[in-house]
Amino acid sequence: MTAQPQQAPGVPDPSGTLHGDAQRVLTGWTAPDPGQEQLRADYLAHLRTYPDGMWKACGDGHLTASALVIDPAGGRVLLTLHRKLRMWLQMGGHCEPEDTTLAGAALREATEESGIEGLTLLPGGPVRLDRHHTPCAWHLDVQYAALAPKGALETISDESLDLRWYDYDEVPAVADASVTRLVEGCRGVV
Repeated sequence: MTAQPQQAPGVPDPSGTLHGDAQRVLTGWTAPDPGQEQLRADYLAHLRTYPDGMWKACGDGHLTASALVIDPAGGRVLLTLHRKLRMWLQMGGHCEPEDTTLAGAALREATEESGIEGLTLLPGGPVRLDRHHTPCAWHLDVQYAALAPKGALETISDESLDLRWYDYDEVPAVADASVTRLVEGCRGVV
């Protein structure tokens, strides 16, 4: 009988559901431009290199999941004033042990941070990828779009200083270029 390799204590199994889902999502995703294609390749290389590359404990960077909450009928998006970063951003953050898919992590984050029940992700997978440095490490963010149900009412969470709806064209004046690119990417698929 052949001995099975032992997983290091505290390091999630790279063949586990979330790690495998991230590899499947990124392998099957069609990048909209060469810069996004390079990020897709970099994210996949990261996952091959780091068995713990999905988790905050990976100090060399980790995948995160986010979702821009959209009200297409109103031509607006919901942004959060992030408590720690003090910037207007889409909802999102670290993957949690109970997450089994990137899409599920993005939807969980959007629901928790917006307080809106009944959000649905746009079909077709991620809209964009964005790599940015944060106080904890590099975030390799996989960005989705979440549709708000009619009459949605937001509720500020502990992670936010504020929540506010912005018309698509107002976003560049309040948020950084990465959020503006995400809004433009979402407008192209809504």
